[in-house]
Amino acid sequence: MPKIKEIERTPNPDAMRFVLGEPLTNGVTRSFENSGEAEQDELAKTLFSIDHVINVYYVDKYITVTQDGKAVWSELLRKLAPPIREATPQLELTEDEEVHASREVQDSDDPRLIQINQLLDEQVRPYLLADGGGLKIVGLDGNRLKVHYQGACGTCPTATSGTLYAIESMVKRIDPEIQVISV
Repeated sequence: MPKIKEIERTPNPDAMRFVLGEPLTNGVTRSFENSGEAEQDELAKTLFSIDHVINVYYVDKYITVTQDGKAVWSELLRKLAPPIREATPQLELTEDEEVHASREVQDSDDPRLIQINQLLDEQVRPYLLADGGGLKIVGLDGNRLKVHYQGACGTCPTATSGTLYAIESMVKRIDPEIQVISV
């Protein structure tokens, strides 16, 4: 059973990040945007059963829970803590192959996508994880790179403004014609 070491605020006022004493997964990222996606995951399913929870994201020793903005955090945290403490480590999980890039992106032979994904792995995703979220490349349609924010980043006001522009600036070093849009 994981021990909650800390509960941290994220840049998103509607998301909190739980830091655990031991890993819940062995580097595998799990991202759920609704209760339907969480049906096969006991922890996420339990967290979604709590009123106001709209997103669950976890990897290693971190769990980020996003609420709909209608709950008082002090009350919601008391409901979230027990199922997180009771969660069983899932060290045998394998990575969802599409957690960081869609199948379309993975199957593409466009060298720009390979470079962009590597750039995001090295320079963006670690910082988003520190803020309780992640980023998935959905596709490249002409010169429009479609990305999808995960976890706390999904509903964070700064993700769709500052972070998106920073990503676009980095991506423009690979191809100055690319525009980055959040979907």
